[in-house]
Amino acid sequence: MQERILRKLFLGFIQVHILYHAAQAPIYGAWLIDELASHGYALSPGTLYPILKQMLSMELLTQEMATVSGKRRKYYHITPTGKTALAEAKKRVQLMHEEINQDHDIF
Repeated sequence: MQERILRKLFLGFIQVHILYHAAQAPIYGAWLIDELASHGYALSPGTLYPILKQMLSMELLTQEMATVSGKRRKYYHITPTGKTALAEAKKRVQLMHEEINQDHDIF
């Protein structure tokens, strides 16, 4: 039960992370899996690609196909809607960070 709750919570963090990196430069799945792993998120392609598909359908990202070293690769770019969502997420994350770190006696 607790793992399911944490997984759902972390899904939002992962989406913000994806938007952040897509705002920096075009991103692709294999790179994202490695990048997210470096932050403790162990995602398989079967988990990541549905997240990306959902973000595409929400118009947070766009997708472009390119050939790199003879292989077809999907690159994801942030959209204006994604930039707005990222800006709002950054504000909310900052506020949450300030609030949960001001009282150290909770735990």
